[in-house]
Amino acid sequence: MTKIRLDIEYDGAGFAGWAKQPGQPTIEGALEAALKQIFQEPVRLSVAGRTDAGVHARGQVASFTVRKSQVDSGKIRRSLNRMLPGAIAVTSASQAAPEFDARRSARSRTYSYTVLNRTWPDVFQRRYVYFYPGRLDLKALNWTASQAIGRHDFTAFTPTSGERAYFQREVARSSWRRDGDLLIYTVTSGSFLHNMVRVLVGTMLEIGRGYRRPETFPALLAGAGRPDAGVTAPACGLCLEEVEY
Repeated sequence: MTKIRLDIEYDGAGFAGWAKQPGQPTIEGALEAALKQIFQEPVRLSVAGRTDAGVHARGQVASFTVRKSQVDSGKIRRSLNRMLPGAIAVTSASQAAPEFDARRSARSRTYSYTVLNRTWPDVFQRRYVYFYPGRLDLKALNWTASQAIGRHDFTAFTPTSGERAYFQREVARSSWRRDGDLLIYTVTSGSFLHNMVRVLVGTMLEIGRGYRRPETFPALLAGAGRPDAGVTAPACGLCLEEVEY
């Protein structure tokens, strides 16, 4: 038996997310179908982050086990990149320790969210940025982002229901920066709730625009309900940047 790690990047615009769904194009479905042809056996992938429809990745990681004791990792990468749709690329394939698991072994995930903040859209980047023409206060955005650092109850930032303890998350990094017409939010945590980053962004943009007062944000991190937070930002601006092990 051999454990293989794949490092993957993809343009998620044409896919119904990572996870396999009947009759829908997905990243997992495309990879597992290609791997089945390569190894002539069903392959089950474990993944670091189950991205939603329209979400991109530069640093996704997946792992799987095959019955073969000897594999050529370079050949696996080359074969996959010949077989996969052009929107998916395997940047690395390597043999991993038997106990390695892309999801359970991960220590943190880092996501970015990119906002195009000017008065006209960019036809070439529209699949990868959220076009937001309103004036935004970067100082207010960064103050708000800093409040998310640490351990908080993120109930207000996810539609998921369940036990209250489930909503506790530890955020290690949360900040905005401007790069020309782009505003880029970066956030790192051991794990994220469903839609957590997109709701954080939607809420912060309302504050940066002046629709909410910044001082109301900390209360949202103390167990407020989903209706108390802002809108869910579109998927197009979100990208899984890095997974640390």
